[in-house]
Amino acid sequence: MTAVKDRGYHDANSVHTGLDWQRKHRGLVIFTVGGKMATESKIEWTEQTWNPVTGCTKISPGCKHCYAEVMARRLRAMGAHGYQNGFELTLHPQRLEQPKRRRKPTVYFVNSMSDLFHEQVPDAFIDQVFEVIRETPQHTYQILTKRAERLPAYFGDEPVPANVWLGVSVEDRKYGVPRIDELRRVNARIRFLSVEPLLEDVGELNLSGIHWVIVGGESGSQARPMEAEWVTAVRRQCLDAGVSFFFKQWGGWGADGVKRNKKANGRVLDGRTWDAYPITTITAVTG
Repeated sequence: MTAVKDRGYHDANSVHTGLDWQRKHRGLVIFTVGGKMATESKIEWTEQTWNPVTGCTKISPGCKHCYAEVMARRLRAMGAHGYQNGFELTLHPQRLEQPKRRRKPTVYFVNSMSDLFHEQVPDAFIDQVFEVIRETPQHTYQILTKRAERLPAYFGDEPVPANVWLGVSVEDRKYGVPRIDELRRVNARIRFLSVEPLLEDVGELNLSGIHWVIVGGESGSQARPMEAEWVTAVRRQCLDAGVSFFFKQWGGWGADGVKRNKKANGRVLDGRTWDAYPITTITAVTG
């Protein structure tokens, strides 16, 4: 894959460039490193977020109440640099160098505010992202997409860098479950599923070649409920298949079916938390 020069983009698909900012907001600690933004994440299964792309479009039911869309609009209203375009897809080539400035091994969730494999993100820009990933082997990069069909098209027979965990979202049977087969076609060291927001019983899953499964309920004022039976069914399959299982949260609806703040509902399932990772090198994430 050939990288292109670091430059801005602005084309008919409403792809824009943007700047970074420095502010604390709703659990995110956002700070500048050499004039660029890095973000300490409160997401339970990662350490920091790296957003060389922001903005997205909805393609399946899991997108309905997108937290990133709400956050992006809020940041634009606050005048935050980098969010002048709200939730329109925006490339930030000036953010590409951020991980290189951090020597400490760090777990990065790539594009928490977008989807790296969105159809409007050029292959050439994705190439640049992976060039940085290859140049920073001390870091671990978690990449999650709903555009699973683009994964085998992009990687082909090439292996994914060893420091990348590649995942797909699996919110339901119709849209989510078919993404698993597309993920399995890619030669990745770690493949994972984000079963969040879990919107229905996803049935029996083929977990062959899958190393990690995250499950969580939807949060926010419009959260859709998640049944405990749906969660335990996924957990059972993970345990039977020897796949690491991580329960992130109940979300806006508790295990008792009562709607309340997600913090009050917590993340305890059957009397304990479930915090398994596919390898032990990122135990620092759990504190």
